[in-house]
Amino acid sequence: MFRREFWRNFDFFLFGSVLFLCVFGLIMIRSTIAGNIELANYVNRQATFFGIGMAVMLGVTVLDYHYWKSLSKLMYVFILAFLGIILIIGTTSFGAQRWLEVGLVNIQPAELSKIVVILVLAHYFSHNEKKPKNLRWLATSFILVAGIIVPIFLQPNLSTTILLAVIWFSMLWISGLPTKYVVIFGLGGIALGLIAFPFLEPYQQERILTFIKPDENARHGNTYNVEQALITIGSGGLLGQGYNSGTQVQLRFLKVRSTDYIFSAIAEEFGFIGTLILIAILIFVIVRCIRAARLASDMYGALIAFGFATLIAFQTMVNIGVNLRLIPVTGQTLPFISYGGSSLLSLLLGIGLIESVLLHRKTL
Repeated sequence: MFRREFWRNFDFFLFGSVLFLCVFGLIMIRSTIAGNIELANYVNRQATFFGIGMAVMLGVTVLDYHYWKSLSKLMYVFILAFLGIILIIGTTSFGAQRWLEVGLVNIQPAELSKIVVILVLAHYFSHNEKKPKNLRWLATSFILVAGIIVPIFLQPNLSTTILLAVIWFSMLWISGLPTKYVVIFGLGGIALGLIAFPFLEPYQQERILTFIKPDENARHGNTYNVEQALITIGSGGLLGQGYNSGTQVQLRFLKVRSTDYIFSAIAEEFGFIGTLILIAILIFVIVRCIRAARLASDMYGALIAFGFATLIAFQTMVNIGVNLRLIPVTGQTLPFISYGGSSLLSLLLGIGLIESVLLHRKTL
C-alpha cells in the first residue's frame, strides 16, 4: 500500500530536474576551477555533499512532514545556539564570520536557518489559521523571525537577512495578511533601508554605492568583478564557446566564478540559449514547488512548499540579477549549481520536505 502511494505521489519531474541541476553544477564547478590548485578539491567536496544531500532528501521524503511540527521548538533553539556559537568562534572569510570548521569542511548555519524559518513559520501560521489576522498575530511571527535574523545580520550576512525577511513576508501574505498592512510594509521597508544604511559594514555600503555610481576604471573590487561578469556573459554569444573553453573563466579574469558568478561562466560556455534552458529548468522547479503547495492536504504542508518555492525563486533572481548588474552585489548563490556544501544540503533537504508533502497528502 505504502509503495503504491509512494510511486503514485512522488514528483519525479521535480526530482529529475533537481538531479540534473546538481549534476550540472558539479560539471560547471569543475570547469570554473580552471586549473587552480587551491580549488582542486571543490568538485570532490561538492560531490560529497551532493551524495549526503540525496540520502537526506530521500530520508526526509519518506518521513511524514507532520513530524516536524513536534520538533519546531527544538529546531528553533538549536539554530539559535548554533548561530550564537558562530558569532563567538566562527571562521571569518570575506569580512564575515559565518562558518564553523568541522574537520575538513566548513558549515554555514545560516543556510540551515532558511529551512528552520520555513518550518517554524509554517507551524505558527497553520496553528493560528483560524485566529484574527491582527497586529498580535503579525508581531508574534515577526519576533520568531527576528530571533534568527538578528544573529545572522551581526555576522554580518545582509543577503541572508533579506532572504529570510522575504520568506517571512511571502508566508505572511499566503497566510492571509490584510491588504492594509502591505502599504505599511512597503513604506516601512524603505524607511528601514535608509535608516540602516549608516550602520552597515563598510564593504556592504561600498557594494550599494558602487552599484549606484560605478567606477568604470576600477581594476579590483565589486565594480571590477561585475564588469568582468558582463564581459564573460557577452563573450558567450548565442551558443557559447564550449564547455571548459571559456576564455574569461579559463584565464581567470572572472572572479568568484564557482559561487556568485557561476551564471556568467555558464553563459560564456553555453551561450544565451544555454542560460535560457537553465533558467527554464529553475522556473520549472519553482512551479513544481508551488504545485505541491496547491495539492497539500493542509495549511502546514502548503506553507512549507510555498516558503521553499519563495526561497529558490528569490535566490535565483538575486544571483542572476547581480551577474547582469541589475541589483547591487550580494552573496546569494545560484540554487543547486553554485559551489557550497551547506547550501546544497539545505536545498536538497527542502526538496525532501516538498516530496514528503506530496507523498503524505492523502494520509490525513
